Amino acid sequence: MFPVMIEVSNLSKKYGNVRALDRVSFTAPPGKITGFLGPNGAGKTTTISILLGLSRANTGKALLNGSAIRTIKHV
Repeated sequence: MFPVMIEVSNLSKKYGNVRALDRVSFTAPPGKITGFLGPNGAGKTTTISILLGLSRANTGKALLNGSAIRTIKHV
């Protein structure tokens, strides 16, 4: 298994009139333990769903090792 670099830039997601994510940006470098913390309703699950390719962001980009999530066959 190889280390994975996660890059999220200005990620936004809306469900109807509800904004689940509002311009979220962060980098999780390979080989480092990274926590993903926040209160209920902060958008943690929505962000992970986008990173896994289960949901699509309305705006912004999510990259795994420099490749867009939507271009990766098996995340």
